[in-house]
Amino acid sequence: MIFKPHKYQDISTNHLIDNPFAGLFLDMGLGKTVSTLTAIKRLIAEKKVRKVLVIAPKRVAKDTWSDELAKWDHLEGLTLSKILGNAKQRILALNAKADIYIINREMVVWLVALLQERWPFDMLVIDELSSFKAASSHRFKALRRIRPLVNRCVGLTGTPMPNGLIDLWPQMYLLDMGERLGPTLGGFRDKYFRPAKQQGHIVYTYALKGKAKDDYPELFGTEQYEAEIYEKISDICISMKAKDWLDLPPMYDITTPVHLSDALMKQYNDFERDQVMQLANVEGTEITAPSATSVINKLLQFGNGAIYDSEKDWHEIHTDKIEALGERLEAAQGKPVLVLYQFKHDIERIKKYLKEFNPVHMDDVKDVVKKWNNFEIQTLLGHAMSMGHGLNMQDSGDNIEHFGLGWGSELYSQAITRIHRQGKTRPVTNNRLLCRGTYDEVVLERVEAKLAGQDRLMSAVDAVKALMRKHQI
Repeated sequence: MIFKPHKYQDISTNHLIDNPFAGLFLDMGLGKTVSTLTAIKRLIAEKKVRKVLVIAPKRVAKDTWSDELAKWDHLEGLTLSKILGNAKQRILALNAKADIYIINREMVVWLVALLQERWPFDMLVIDELSSFKAASSHRFKALRRIRPLVNRCVGLTGTPMPNGLIDLWPQMYLLDMGERLGPTLGGFRDKYFRPAKQQGHIVYTYALKGKAKDDYPELFGTEQYEAEIYEKISDICISMKAKDWLDLPPMYDITTPVHLSDALMKQYNDFERDQVMQLANVEGTEITAPSATSVINKLLQFGNGAIYDSEKDWHEIHTDKIEALGERLEAAQGKPVLVLYQFKHDIERIKKYLKEFNPVHMDDVKDVVKKWNNFEIQTLLGHAMSMGHGLNMQDSGDNIEHFGLGWGSELYSQAITRIHRQGKTRPVTNNRLLCRGTYDEVVLERVEAKLAGQDRLMSAVDAVKALMRKHQI
């Protein structure tokens, strides 16, 4: 296919060529992959780059980059080797002759340990840079070790700050080795942030310093701190929003209520009280985030219709939400539908009860994205965590059904934009199945309020404390 770049793609490509250390903070659908490949082709032709390593989410590493490379005429001649599979297959791919080598982010530690100071790549591309936002993670520490051996480094993401501005430091460090935001996370944090939500000595979230709090009168407003951070990184990072550049068809967000019977609602309320009482007896008045999240997840499992026990076996309680999903699939009249589930037992139960709609899980078939885009799959089951980045699925279905919701808005929005993205020509319906009177409704409320990252943990704590007050515990 002949490549006719949009203006925003030209801007992105030139930015990567002009800046050895560069960040593209672009919304989904703005062509981060093809813009990066175009820049790589030119850099190799100009002998500024020899070997490129791309680090990406596993499914993106497997399909997206090679699909884009094969799609566009102007990229002909670029060669790619996928460092995937078992150890033997990865070694063979690493030793193959290619311009670009791609590996999934879970294998970064393995690759760094294998190559150490014999690092052969002079350009590094980190697809979904935000997955390296944790400075304490093994993958960040591994890349930090070899970063001085790389001449050019590119970071691609649509969500550079899923938990707030504090997430920028690890990502920016991998780009410029601390030149702009400082050499240490502690120094960056001390300069710009203060603890916001914490339990004892454990800090869950940080907020910008400033006059937003009366007990910090000597500090200037938070907007000035924010502006200073943006200014420091503005020379090597560009940000673009899809709404400013793309003319997408509308997406309609709707909610389908699922009404549980009076007997089931009594069972739900009793279960809710028992879970909270059990937690209170174990932890007293100090509720930790992990334990609170566990309680909320149990309540969400109840809404979906089955609950896991301590042995990780599930027990079915009702099929009301399954039946509601069946009605939605029937209304689609055979047209492709993407169903986003939350728990593993959702997959088993949907396949069991809704066989007539031919449900297929993302991992069930080879080349699942291609089959989906070719209208070969009627009902596709996926989890937001495995569909969060880099999958182009806009050619097929126009209907998304959320069988269950998780806390994070980032994964929610990323999953939706697999369908609602550049190239989509038909309106998209995004439906949420919610059991009335359950925590389904609370989670949707928090997601729509753009809840993200560690905030979801503290929200779970707040939610459980509210339940304790409700049940007078």
